Amino acid sequence: MNRDLLMSDAAHFRISYEINPYMDRSCQPDSDAALAEHEAIAAAHRSAGRTVRTMKSVPECPDMVYTANGAFICDRRAVLGNPPAARLEEIPYFHSWLKENEFDVFDAPYAFSGQGDTLACGRFLLAGYGRRTDRRMHDFLAELFGHEVVALRTVSEKWYDLDLAVSVIDEHTLAYYPPALETESRGRLKDLGLELIEVGAEDAQAFALNLISDGTTVTMTQGAPRLSAALRERGLTVVDLDTTELRKGGGGVRCTALTLDNPAPPRRQ
Repeated sequence: MNRDLLMSDAAHFRISYEINPYMDRSCQPDSDAALAEHEAIAAAHRSAGRTVRTMKSVPECPDMVYTANGAFICDRRAVLGNPPAARLEEIPYFHSWLKENEFDVFDAPYAFSGQGDTLACGRFLLAGYGRRTDRRMHDFLAELFGHEVVALRTVSEKWYDLDLAVSVIDEHTLAYYPPALETESRGRLKDLGLELIEVGAEDAQAFALNLISDGTTVTMTQGAPRLSAALRERGLTVVDLDTTELRKGGGGVRCTALTLDNPAPPRRQ
């Protein structure tokens, strides 16, 4: 998983509107530093042996750098994101790229934050709702892809996408920040039979869970020493990167890459 990724670029990244608690138009990212951060993330993926494909950003879409919200992809099928109005102009560009690269493309019938709210984990699809994604999307995704959907709701807009609160380390292991999830959702996670790594407030608030793991190498933000150490103790290679400027838009490492190679879920026996 996460060996084939689509990234855009940070050429037009800026805070033009405020659609999450982290965005502040009076606090603009440093353009050169943001470009350097983004290029370092892409270089880290390539160093880990991952394929990085690119989609050029456009001036009218300042959040296009966060490609994870553009779609969710599994088994060469893509469901396009249906984001807040401020980001709707991005979606035709994702549609064009995916079609040109021979993916089967489907429109989302309801509000949908793409990969930001859909994390594939073996037979499970961890699916956020209530912030950027309408829960009715879950039936649509289950029917199209065949996963067992696990509905998870975060407690506030601070965790506007599920990938800020939960991350997939491998098909048997998740990391998560328990207080970010409503009580019922925490119970659902604990009932899955997976190993759960609990992350503390300091690491979670540093966007530590917005990471990319291929089961061997974990690419994540700096400033999360406890999670980084826990992953290294499990024999994983951890690459810590600066995301100071990218976080000003409310996104981290995971937000900047759309996974293209999620496999179909295993058949149930």
